[in-house]
Formats: sequence, C-alpha cells, structure tokens
Amino acid sequence: MSKHFETEAIRTQINRTEFQEHSMPMYLTSSFVFEDAEDMRASFSEEKERNIYSRFTNPNTSEFVDKICKMEGAEAGYAFATGMSAVFSTFAALLNSGDHIVSARSVFGSTHSLFTKFLPKWNITTSYFKVDEVDTLESLITPETKVLYVESPTNPAVDVLDLELLGEIAKKHNLIYIVDNCFATPYLQQPIKFGADLVIHSATKMIDGQGRVLGGVTVGKSELIREVYLFARNTGPALSPFNAWVLSKSLETLAVRAEKHCENALKVAEFLEKHDKINKVKYPFLKSHAMYEVAKKQMKLGGNVVAFEVKGGIDAGRKFLNTIKMCSLSANLGDTRTIVTHPASTTHSKLSEEDRNEVGITDGLVRISVGLEHVDDVIEDLQQALTAV
Repeated sequence: MSKHFETEAIRTQINRTEFQEHSMPMYLTSSFVFEDAEDMRASFSEEKERNIYSRFTNPNTSEFVDKICKMEGAEAGYAFATGMSAVFSTFAALLNSGDHIVSARSVFGSTHSLFTKFLPKWNITTSYFKVDEVDTLESLITPETKVLYVESPTNPAVDVLDLELLGEIAKKHNLIYIVDNCFATPYLQQPIKFGADLVIHSATKMIDGQGRVLGGVTVGKSELIREVYLFARNTGPALSPFNAWVLSKSLETLAVRAEKHCENALKVAEFLEKHDKINKVKYPFLKSHAMYEVAKKQMKLGGNVVAFEVKGGIDAGRKFLNTIKMCSLSANLGDTRTIVTHPASTTHSKLSEEDRNEVGITDGLVRISVGLEHVDDVIEDLQQALTAV
C-alpha cells in the first residue's frame, strides 16, 4: 500500500525485538555475534545480509537510510558521520585519477575546497559554470568528464538551478548526476524525479532540525551506492548509531517542521523585500527571484533560508550582526532557532572580493536560516537591527 511522506517517515521501522518496543531502540554496539563458523563465513562473504560491524551497518543507521531512500525515491543509500564526509566519500568512491567534474560554481565552501585543493592531488579536476550561465555547461564537458554536480538551492546565495534541464544534459553525455539537496530536504524536493543519479544531504541541518548531532547521507542508484558503500566500509566515515537514532526520530517531524519553517521564511523574505535598508532579497518562492517559476516546478515550498543584501557593504553587515538581539550568530542552519550569518566577513572572508561576487556573496549579503520562533518576534529583531545600520 502506497503511503504518504509523513506516514513513511513515522512508520518505517526495523523489525521489533522480542520486547515489542513501540519506538526504535538504540543499538550502541560496535559488533554483532554469529551462530557458528558457517554463519560467520556466510556473513563475511555477503551470502546473507546481516549486521557484522557498526562501521559497515547497524540497525539504527539502516532505519535512517531506509527512511531517506523512501522519501527521495532512491534504491539504496549509506549514512555518514557528516555531510562533508558524504560528499568526499561519494566522489572518492566513484572517481579515478584523470577523471573530471563539471560543477555549478555556487557550492558550499568546503565542497569548493575539496574540488580545488584536495581532489587535484589525485589528478581529479573540476570545471565550474555560473548558475546563471547554464548554457555554457556543455562546452565544459570533455571525454574525461564523469560527474555533473550541483546544489539547489545553493549555499549561501539561495540560487536555484533547473534540475530537470541538468538531468537531460547529464543523460545526454552519460554523466553521473549528483545533487546536494540539503537546503530543500527530501520533503520539499526530490531530485531523482528530475534525473539525479545520487542525492546528498547534510543531515546536520534541517533533517536533525535542532542543532544536536552531525550526520550525512548519500542515496540513489544501487550500483553507485554499492561503490560508495565499499569505499566507506574500508575507510570508516560511518554515522554513529546514536546519531542515526536521533536523525531517524527527527525525520518523523520533518514535514510539519518544514511547513512552518517555510511559512516563516516567506514572511521574513516579504518583510525584508519592502525594507529601505535592503538592496535585494533572494528566496525561491518570492516572485522577484530569477528562478521563481523553476522553483515552483521542482520544490513544494521555498525552504527556510533567505539571503539579503544590506546597504552599506561589509561594515553594515557586521553592524547588523552586532545589533541582533534574539537571533543566533552561528555558521549552522536548519535549526529551530533563527540563525544569521554574514558570509563576507566570516565563512567566506578568505576568498577575494572577486571570487565572492562570482558566487553571489556581496559585501552586504546576510544569510538567515529562519527558525520556528513566532515570526513576529523574528521580524521585530531584524527590524531593530536594520534600524541601527
């Protein structure tokens, strides 16, 4: 029987033990025992599917992955200690020396560092296209190109890419199409519907939703996940059972949380768009967003992140943060608590102004992850901070 998203998130559970627990217990064990020598042999040879060692699989991580797979429409998946371990392990598992990546330029800072500082050590190169110049993408593809990689919406400038169009390009050139779906969550967007082969999440963000634990996950085609699993099994970036238990429980409330986050975020974006201290606001479900129609096509709602540019550049951005009273100053996002960040003076301060502008990070850009407080209180805090700028 086909079930709705919310039902799958709550009712997807591993088999109950003899204690008939209603809620999934924690399996805080490093290893599992065998009936006899033959059972052990068959398990290690993978003739039977069972838990052997928690670096490979664990009931808690399996339940978490099963839920994400159902939400994303994926065949298989593997859970990681962090979102970045998911990103790195996925590329490390699938690429060889000499391979080439084509990526949107607007990617998370650590992903950019991976592409420009670390993968080149193994002769794996990356070419970037700008999010507003997708028509240049195909000119970057070479015989060595193996992966097309994007985020949508992007971090931190909240740009949106046409996932279906990119899926058609990836299929045409026989590329592995990977989408970082962190900002949208599987509740708001399922990239596999638009042609993605693999989907990656930093579960640390909206999936956890309360700033408690780190985690990551990659899901998608089973033959690709098999390679990811074999790499991770031997290199050890596995998600801990405790964090998996927390994240699996968090998924039970993702739908209701996401709805409220998005409702609040849209109201905040509409407030900011009318403010005389703001140059521009970017939020996928604002009609002023350049990719509004695309966002409406591929997303259920606009997400919880709003980007806006304060008039006055870096000094104004810093003053805005210094005047915030209730909202948190943090580099995280997707929390119940509203969080504001000024990328130009913090997370992206080591980039040149030219490089920042290339990905939409102007001197006055502020990223706000809108939380679950009463939206009037969030807006009041933003108003008083903007008055002081």
